[in-house]
Amino acid sequence: MTNNDINYYLQENIQVWDKLDKDQKNDLIDSSMINCYQKGENLHGKESGCIGTLFVMKGRLRVYILSDEGKEITLYRLYKNESCVLSASCVLASINFDVFIDAEENTEVLMINSAVVSQVMQKNLDFECYIYKLTTERFSDVMWAMQQILFRGIDERVATVLWDASIHSDDDLITLTHETIAKDIGSAREVVSRMLKYFESEGIVTLYRKGIKIKNRKKLRAMIN
Repeated sequence: MTNNDINYYLQENIQVWDKLDKDQKNDLIDSSMINCYQKGENLHGKESGCIGTLFVMKGRLRVYILSDEGKEITLYRLYKNESCVLSASCVLASINFDVFIDAEENTEVLMINSAVVSQVMQKNLDFECYIYKLTTERFSDVMWAMQQILFRGIDERVATVLWDASIHSDDDLITLTHETIAKDIGSAREVVSRMLKYFESEGIVTLYRKGIKIKNRKKLRAMIN
């Protein structure tokens, strides 16, 4: 990908691009790099350091936290053209917890160097507000995930995961494994499997070896409400 391609991508995906001056745009473009990750590969972890601001160009990422006992809890997923700033703890001093990021599909990511992002934030108020807006949106996702775990039943949480996954699917076949759903809701795989079998008995889903087929979207939606 050439600098012109990166320029076009950032122009399309950074809302305040036209508020930046020429030097600031060039700094962001010159400090951007494209990385490709295989399905299952880790992008960011506790010992990774600051990797800057991410934009998903292709594929899907899962952002999660890890307990001292090794239990994973999914915070949110990033799809095409979505961004993440929670990995840029060196840019945002208020972020003091570790997040982990894995590729759930073969994924292409544009990364902007954290030091350059920080410099442009200091020079341009519109860009600074934009970065903090992204941060607020992601923390909203984090709080929503915590609310699901703390205040909703297993049936509602499993139904919510299936519904959200269906939004990003071309059909009603969900390819998430029972283990992945368990990580999403902070539960055990066995609990999820029992709940999915109950959903199947109620005619809400059909379970297949390679995925979960939604049979009755209306009943699934009703479980969330």
